[in-house]
Amino acid sequence: MLMFHTRKKTPLVPVAWAPFLMFAVLGLLAPTLAQAQDASAPTTEKGAAAATQTIQDRINSGFEGIVNLLAGLLFYEVPLGFGNHSAPFILLVLIFGGIFFTLRFGFINLRLFRHSIDVIRGKYDRPEDEGEITHFQALTSALSATVGLGNIGGVAIAIAMGGPGAIFWMWVIAFFGMSAKFTSCSFAQLYRRVKPDGSVLGGPMVYLDEGIKERYPDLAWLGKTLGILFALFTIMASFGGGNMFQGNQTFKILSTEFGVPRDYAWLFGVVVAALVAVVIIGGIKRIGDVTSKMVPAMCAFFCTCCLLIILKNISQVPAMLGSIFLSAFQPDAVFSGGMVGVLLMGAKRAAFSNEAGLGSAAIAHAAARTDEPVREGVVAMIGPFIDTILVCTMTALTLLITQSHIDPATGAPFAEELAKTKDVAMTASAFATLGDWVPYLLCIAVCVFAYSTMISWSYYGERAAEYLFGERGIAPYRALFVLFVVLGPIVSLEAVIGFSDMMLFSMAFPNIIGLILLSGMLRTKAKDYVARLQSGEISKTQ
Repeated sequence: MLMFHTRKKTPLVPVAWAPFLMFAVLGLLAPTLAQAQDASAPTTEKGAAAATQTIQDRINSGFEGIVNLLAGLLFYEVPLGFGNHSAPFILLVLIFGGIFFTLRFGFINLRLFRHSIDVIRGKYDRPEDEGEITHFQALTSALSATVGLGNIGGVAIAIAMGGPGAIFWMWVIAFFGMSAKFTSCSFAQLYRRVKPDGSVLGGPMVYLDEGIKERYPDLAWLGKTLGILFALFTIMASFGGGNMFQGNQTFKILSTEFGVPRDYAWLFGVVVAALVAVVIIGGIKRIGDVTSKMVPAMCAFFCTCCLLIILKNISQVPAMLGSIFLSAFQPDAVFSGGMVGVLLMGAKRAAFSNEAGLGSAAIAHAAARTDEPVREGVVAMIGPFIDTILVCTMTALTLLITQSHIDPATGAPFAEELAKTKDVAMTASAFATLGDWVPYLLCIAVCVFAYSTMISWSYYGERAAEYLFGERGIAPYRALFVLFVVLGPIVSLEAVIGFSDMMLFSMAFPNIIGLILLSGMLRTKAKDYVARLQSGEISKTQ
């Protein structure tokens, strides 16, 4: 394990450049901010308003053009040879990575599943090990960034657009995704940098840089390039999908369910920003303390509501499960695309829900207290199981039993565009079968999930900023992150979120390329760990 206790890393990007890069980010958002300001400022001079709108439209159009150009490069649709089906290249990379690592490590996601539960329960915890948080806190910190709107609304979209069979393919992709998460989080521990004060810097940007340089000295430049790219993508994704999107969608839900006026969006943003600031200033230890209590509580509430609906209609469960398997291979005509289309819908929602292969969770797991890198990878692989196979399945059965994905006006599943606007509303409609007041509790749960996502992503972006700029980049990053929390509920996010999502899923490119190059090293260490575990050399501490 590489430890850096005394040597200070030279910032990859001079700190003096940080303000210019930060202002460049703000410059990208300027069109959206202008749109929000113009929308809230009425004018009686039609000529001036038209001129302003024309300039604004040109700027916004230019920004959208940049987004579309990047989308064409990063999310090129690859023809699959089955009818007219195609899939984004990034999705194929994620799927290939999961399958590759599952085979490479001999289905370790099955072989060490029980051992993973024991580790999470603290059976192998040793307080003297280096790190900042426990295995359980690392897992909940990572889960807090994934369990949320994707599980509540994303599953509804998958069923409405792909039918029940999409859930089966979500299970399949999550199964292989467990191995991808094992791989990235093991390397995050193997190459983490533990500083003299005990704090940790780790994640894909570090192991891509250090790992490739160690294993392939002639390709050190490649490792450095992949590390920088990953860090840049992580920072941009943290401002967008991990921050502004959460606040924007949460306020939208509050406006819909509780009738909160749009004029109070700024106040909501300020309140959430203050709550976020209180936690993120304390670093990963504070984040781990909060998420270790918040995430299990919210997951328990959400799953309890789903279970009540399922138990209330227990006689329908066999038929619902049957429809999931049957529709996976023989989709109804009402769902366009056939089997391949349903598979792609399930794969997209699973990949976007549990983030396996993106490498984001590895940043949190790098901070866990352990001297066994493989052990932390075993803990991390449970993330996709909880996020997709457990929570998403609860949501799916609840929706299918209540038929909440059916449009009352047509008697058929909601059309694609309408389904996207009714994502959380479909789940809220299912919860309403327990009582008119239950959807309000769901709204509160959504708010908590969004909040926990923000604080976890702030840590991810902070570590990426430290990798690029050194420790002096942390404070400016935190200040900007809190500012973006305020802006989230106010601005229009269509183009910005499109850009942020591209950054989020583009993290998979440098991560999976590097992990494949380094996988031989981890295979040897995984075999050694399993052998010591089976021989009794590795024993429980409690």
